[in-house]
Amino acid sequence: MKILFAAGGTGGHINPALAAAGDIRERFPDVEILFVGTKNKMEAKLVPAAGFAFETIDIDGFYRQLTLKNIKRDIATLFKLLRASSQAKKILRAFRPDAVVGFGGYVSGPVVRMAAKLGIPTAIHEQNAYPGVTNKALARRVDLVMLNVEKAGSLLKAKHSPAVTGLPVRGEMLRADREISRAELGVRDDQTLVLSMGGSLGAQTINDAVVRLISDHWKETDLYFLHAAGQYGDWVPEKLRENGVALESAKNVEIRPYISDMDRCMAAADLVICRAGASSLSELEALGKASILIPSPNVAENHQYHNAMALVEQDAALLLEEKQYSPETMEALFTGVVRNKAKLRTLGENAKKLGVPDAKRRIADLILDLARSKESSAT
Repeated sequence: MKILFAAGGTGGHINPALAAAGDIRERFPDVEILFVGTKNKMEAKLVPAAGFAFETIDIDGFYRQLTLKNIKRDIATLFKLLRASSQAKKILRAFRPDAVVGFGGYVSGPVVRMAAKLGIPTAIHEQNAYPGVTNKALARRVDLVMLNVEKAGSLLKAKHSPAVTGLPVRGEMLRADREISRAELGVRDDQTLVLSMGGSLGAQTINDAVVRLISDHWKETDLYFLHAAGQYGDWVPEKLRENGVALESAKNVEIRPYISDMDRCMAAADLVICRAGASSLSELEALGKASILIPSPNVAENHQYHNAMALVEQDAALLLEEKQYSPETMEALFTGVVRNKAKLRTLGENAKKLGVPDAKRRIADLILDLARSKESSAT
């Protein structure tokens, strides 16, 4: 059996594909697996590092803002798309997969589309609550649509009823122990741990909000603040000092550039303040964490807002859009939940109900069934 995965661009597309492929490899070592991506994005490092065969096609995305520069770029992308389809066809004919699965990113479009055209069983996985343009188009062609969020199904015109699989969460995240993690971080049992971050680069609004919160609440020793300021948040510690926060002596405030032990920090947290990427929300659900979500407005189709609303509508998170942000609105949301143990507990419990702990296995099984359908039809 041979399975081809197409995924690229961001970890949100690549890591779920790697998780599903890893599960298949672990259970069925004889299955041949090939990843297709681009040579200059994250997949070029992540996929070979995971031990999977990797080939590339040359493809970029289209720019939506109409400027002369972007129009020129889009014309070049159009020619790349034509070449990418030919490249995808060459790879598919050489590898001869029993199933092709797209997990998102620009690379998924030409690979999955060509596979469907060649009569190969095809599938896609949509991580967001609001499907992207590529998956909306592919849903009409593929044999199987897998969803992280059920409500996304109403926004797709699929050939067959979609399957809700959830989104895989790293095993170390699921195995992390709350009490052990808090002890390792130096958080007391009676403290409420507020974990906040805005991604590896940092998010200006989240950094501003957390600086204000820490400045106003750091003397409340029953609170513990752990904040990742990101690459562009190196100003955060100095700003806190200007605001009178004694970072060197405060035992309940920790500022980091980034968080490398997210499994430990997430397990220990009582309240999480973060963006609303699909992977982050799946982690919140898997661990049952209360959260204040501040979606990034700078993503296609406003995906993060719709992701956040999937939790908010189930009373599983609180939402603050950037356009509505002010120190006063943030303060009201923060104190309203951090000083309300019942609300913290309710948000966490409802988030937990939305989690799909066996997402990796569900996705892998559906892919294997799809591949077997070709083997059965060939015999």
